[in-house]
Amino acid sequence: MSGPQCCSNPPTLNPASGAGHVEKLGGLDTYVSGLPDSKLAVFLISDVHGYEAPNLRKLADKIAAAGFYVVVPDFFYGDPYSAKAGKPIRTWLEGHGTDKGVEDAKPVIEALKSKGISAIGAVGFCWGAKVVVQLAKREVIQAAVLCHPSFVTVDDIKGVEVPIAVLGAEIDHLSPPSLLKQFEEVITANNEVDGYVKIFPKVEHGWTVRYDVGNEAAVKPAEEAHQNMLEWFAKYVK
Repeated sequence: MSGPQCCSNPPTLNPASGAGHVEKLGGLDTYVSGLPDSKLAVFLISDVHGYEAPNLRKLADKIAAAGFYVVVPDFFYGDPYSAKAGKPIRTWLEGHGTDKGVEDAKPVIEALKSKGISAIGAVGFCWGAKVVVQLAKREVIQAAVLCHPSFVTVDDIKGVEVPIAVLGAEIDHLSPPSLLKQFEEVITANNEVDGYVKIFPKVEHGWTVRYDVGNEAAVKPAEEAHQNMLEWFAKYVK
């Protein structure tokens, strides 16, 4: 994961943001929003900037308002990536691998099931997309959405066993349109699993959660992606 694009426009983290609250779930501090008696859950897995990003929590609240119980775990144990810390992103990633994220996700999913949740959707952003695509291989979730993924390979997409939507950016050297087109070919060829790839024009990596709320041109495509996400979960998490 090369530096600038994945880490550009870092959010100002705010642990007090959002309408929900933080509790322990599956051993991880987790931002939780929505009705706990809902039988349908959506699992948000953040980018490298972590679970305290205000736009991410705002999205969690938006999905919760649609009737889902929404959880956003802290996979980085209080240590999200920060350029200000002076640690190169590659060094930070050595201690925060996506394989560990997949392992940490399992007890969270079990905790949701123990609450009576009967269907789970998951959406991953950048770093989180690699975790979600691995979960989608194991049929532990019912639907997946990848937003401007990092590290995701064609082989990952070939292994997916649940409905998957890939929302990509036109300007993205981590998952450029040429790679997304390969994802689309794999998804289209798989008659057993529904899915699609959508490339948003004129937006950059990270646009769904790292937009400037005061910039209408940035808000509009982010909200369009959020709507696509909600429609996917309404269709398959039920």
